[in-house]
Amino acid sequence: MALFMDSHTIEGGVSAADVAAAHQADLATQGDHGVNYLKYWVDEAAGKIFCLVDAPDAEAANTVHREAHGLVAQEIFPVTEHE
Repeated sequence: MALFMDSHTIEGGVSAADVAAAHQADLATQGDHGVNYLKYWVDEAAGKIFCLVDAPDAEAANTVHREAHGLVAQEIFPVTEHE
């Protein structure tokens, strides 16, 4: 498994409530793909969403988004956690 940070841009902005609902859909779907969505961040006015995910690969992470709610990430970056 590897860590990935993905980013989404929703034109016209996005509500935190809608993102929370999409995240719950991800959590309900992720087990089928060996994925674990860990955390997300939202900038409502800018329509920006960032998701931190532990996944076998970037495609598996995006497959969960696609199946859960259809809002696939525009970009996915491998990241390493440092403390």
